[in-house]
Amino acid sequence: MTTGTSASGTFYILNQKEQSIPIVFIHGVGLSYEIWQPQLDFFTNYSTLAYDILGHGKSSLKKQNISFDDFSDQLIKLIDELNFQKIHLVGFSIGSLIARNFATKFNDRLQSLVLLGSIYKRTEQQQKIVNERFNQAKKELKLSKLALKRWFTDKYLENNPDTYNKISSILSSNNMANFIKVYELFVNHKNDEDFEKITVNTLITTGENDIGSTIEMSQELNKIIKNSQLKIIKNGKHLCGIECADDVNLTIKNFIDSNE
Repeated sequence: MTTGTSASGTFYILNQKEQSIPIVFIHGVGLSYEIWQPQLDFFTNYSTLAYDILGHGKSSLKKQNISFDDFSDQLIKLIDELNFQKIHLVGFSIGSLIARNFATKFNDRLQSLVLLGSIYKRTEQQQKIVNERFNQAKKELKLSKLALKRWFTDKYLENNPDTYNKISSILSSNNMANFIKVYELFVNHKNDEDFEKITVNTLITTGENDIGSTIEMSQELNKIIKNSQLKIIKNGKHLCGIECADDVNLTIKNFIDSNE
């Protein structure tokens, strides 16, 4: 594993293997590349790249007004600088929305696409809830640790205090001005991608008990994105990539191996 910072200020961690199409991981809002540690540890025989999105972790954010196009531009600059012609792209939560945007713009650079914990057409009630969370974060200028209760089962948190502390530490270390900008994008997402432009083979997956990125949302995405397949992670909540790492890793591995 090597770490680096791109010419445009993106921090990344890379494990490069000869003649292997890289798997690129995009994390969620308020988090960092570190949430992908279970995947980086599992895919040691594959080329992997995880990075901090704009305004998160060690990646800079200089613009006042941002859009999903800015995040796609961040990724295309990074893979161009690393000379990756094709990638397997895995996006989680807002990372899945970035991946969807990227796929509509740069479908030809994708070998496959994985959307983990993605949203699609929130109900009025679901939108009301995320609006309230956003307004609370904006008012208090801090992130509620209650998020972890939505992201993990109580039993997992009880048995894995180190994970609780690690994720809490990432949340509390955010630059709040940057976080609010990015969180607002997530909250106000309009599902206005041109899904017709996503033609690469796509895996849509979410946790069985994810209340924010529901099974129904994934089912709808599966209907609208051609060449897509659906897999529900049993017993998983939002951060099932950590809690249900074995299941998630095998699901991604089987899909990527079938698209090499």
